Amino acid sequence: MSEKLSGAEILCRGLVDAGVEVIFGYPGGAIMPFYHALPEHPRLRHILVRHEQAAAHAADGYARASGRVGVCVATSGPGATNLVTGLAAAHMDSSPVVAITGQVSRPMMGRDAFQETDIIGITMPITKHSYLVQDAAELADVVAEAMTVAAEGRPGPVLVDVPKDVQNQKVEWHGTPAPRTGTRGRALGSIEDGVRAAARLIKGAERPLLMVGHGAILAGAYAEVRALAEKTGIPVITTLLGISAFPDGHPLHLGMPGMHGEVHVNRAIQNADVIIGIGLRFDDRVTGNTASFARQARIVHIDLDRAEIGKNVPVAVGIVGDARDVTRRLLAAVPVPDPRRRDHSVELDDSEVPSPLRRPDEPPIVAPLVRVGEDHFVARHRIGGLY
Repeated sequence: MSEKLSGAEILCRGLVDAGVEVIFGYPGGAIMPFYHALPEHPRLRHILVRHEQAAAHAADGYARASGRVGVCVATSGPGATNLVTGLAAAHMDSSPVVAITGQVSRPMMGRDAFQETDIIGITMPITKHSYLVQDAAELADVVAEAMTVAAEGRPGPVLVDVPKDVQNQKVEWHGTPAPRTGTRGRALGSIEDGVRAAARLIKGAERPLLMVGHGAILAGAYAEVRALAEKTGIPVITTLLGISAFPDGHPLHLGMPGMHGEVHVNRAIQNADVIIGIGLRFDDRVTGNTASFARQARIVHIDLDRAEIGKNVPVAVGIVGDARDVTRRLLAAVPVPDPRRRDHSVELDDSEVPSPLRRPDEPPIVAPLVRVGEDHFVARHRIGGLY
């Protein structure tokens, strides 16, 4: 049975039906109809921030900590533009965020109206997708699709821009549409070909390394990465955002690479003959001068985003796919190595290398937390520029 609802009410119902429980926002004129409808939906807990930038960062942090889509809300013009830094951070770090912005009424668009800004044009380089809703009848579909797009494939921010008169417009409500299923990824045969090529490189390598990034965490590939390292005896390097993808107390864990990393890790990279990169972008903070990065190594790059393959460093094998799925396939395809591989891991043992993050008279700060949290402990790190 259908009923007549305003666009603002449909927006709230769409969020509830999508499983949203918490939103972060700051009200303003163009988004006020949404805020008028919000008290009628107590399942949506609204966190009032003191600046829209805080709403975007809070939604990003919520998504990272919970694994769910973070939602932030702002008004048009300066309210919407204040979201930009938080959306850029979410975009660079593959964090699922949906930003809902008010916009001036449709008759006023394009006339330099009060607090009118082309927020879709401004954020286009830093969002996965954007929607300008021109009819309240589209809102239910747009909300459902925006939540799916933000989370599917390589996660990222999605913008939904809703003019004020669309929020006030009343239309027939027929219920929330069925969720849209994702279609991203590469054909199965392509993944299998890449996995076989990667397995051949690993089999013939004498000084291989695993470099694991944030994508492995997003994919939940903890067990697969560990099993691959233990089966092959390959030492593991984790990027800054990849910390916690592999236990730091494990004998095969070397540390962190790049300008924020450790000397012995960077030396191991330069001496490697094969590098298997799982869910990382080979960022400039990791590689330094790409012309001199790992010049002896043939690189296998596994990433969900086709555009990242070979973007920063040349690769011998590129595999587009989910880090967990591809690592599981690779685990099945690689043989147990010959003894030279074990000797290589012993050569790279960093137990005698003092860490700048630890005082010699106290244990690592993370170890007690790991013991308390057991298998549920996840470390989250951020430094201004994004890995």
